[in-house]
Amino acid sequence: MDVSGIAAIVTGGASGLGEATARSLAEKGALVSIFDLNEDKGNKVAADIGGDFLSCDVASEASVQGALDAAKEKNGVARILINCAGIAAGSRTVGRDGAHSLELYTKIVTVNLIGTFNMTRLFAVDASAAEPLNDDGERGVVVMTASVAAYEGQIGQVAYSASKGGIVGMTVPIARDLSSRGVRVCTIAPGVLLTPLADGLPQEALDALNASVPFPQRMGHASEYAQLALHICENGYLNGETIRIDGALRMAPR
Repeated sequence: MDVSGIAAIVTGGASGLGEATARSLAEKGALVSIFDLNEDKGNKVAADIGGDFLSCDVASEASVQGALDAAKEKNGVARILINCAGIAAGSRTVGRDGAHSLELYTKIVTVNLIGTFNMTRLFAVDASAAEPLNDDGERGVVVMTASVAAYEGQIGQVAYSASKGGIVGMTVPIARDLSSRGVRVCTIAPGVLLTPLADGLPQEALDALNASVPFPQRMGHASEYAQLALHICENGYLNGETIRIDGALRMAPR
């Protein structure tokens, strides 16, 4: 898919992986709509890239549908969806204060997994009904964001790992569901990346994370995630696959 002039939606586009991807898509000429709950940062990024910002709770059907309708009115039917919205929190199954909070577990799974599916299913309705973009009959592409924690969840990551493992697990079924409609689906599973989540870590912790990656021996950059997301959009034969981007990292238990 040639992304130039194509309407694209990036959830979580106000910061981190989403922001980097929104900027990369805009540089290639895509018409980018940022879906996020952080209005200040979202509006700033949108202004920087010549896109637009729409406040959106990815886990709410009404919120997502409203944002999709508004984006469609401005840029036409979106053909690209990049799912970057997500949250993380650490807690053991049984800790010092007792059992893992069911409320916290539900919140993480709701935002990360259900939110990703909610965005994808509603996006695909209009995308799959649009005219094909090329001779292959391609109508759209979805990129979802998992994590290496889907495979090697660490101590305290049970909720986060479950949410990301669910994204990996639904990649092939959704790709198969949408294959007859011309919409591709892939997932990226990042390792340790330099994002706002890492900004508060002490230098000692950052050094340890850098040393844990075989090669290149450093944390990844959000721009490297964005580069892969853009390649998935442009490479029409990538479908139904989860791609790790982690420098050969395999997470230790803690």
